[in-house]
Amino acid sequence: MRIALKYIIGQLSLKYNLLFFIICALLFSACSGKKEIGPVIPPITAPLSGEYIGFGVITASFTHLRADPDEDSPSIGYLRRGSLVKIIKRQTIRTQNVFVTWVLTDGTADDTNTAGWLKDEVMDIYDNESQARTASESMPR
Repeated sequence: MRIALKYIIGQLSLKYNLLFFIICALLFSACSGKKEIGPVIPPITAPLSGEYIGFGVITASFTHLRADPDEDSPSIGYLRRGSLVKIIKRQTIRTQNVFVTWVLTDGTADDTNTAGWLKDEVMDIYDNESQARTASESMPR
């Protein structure tokens, strides 16, 4: 009986050793030393670098540029339909339970002095200058 018990225990440990060896082989084969893929680095374009976030084409017939993103802020200029502006910053402000989005322009898109704040509802926003310029040129004045 004792010999039979040793034989059974030996067979079980052999099965477990074989199972352990197979699991280890699978784990090592999964870690076969393949190179890790490096991080994806997008090309530096103006929107990603923070230089500007887009271009806007004024759709309203007439709009005021503001010194600050506020309806009560003094007007520092105006723009007409079809004017092209470069957008630097976008900011949403809550006024009387209503959220209004304003954009800051830097005044370099049309070679005019268009630096100031505008509501984003008075313009269409484009990713690049060529799209915005095409939209501006095709817009009736």
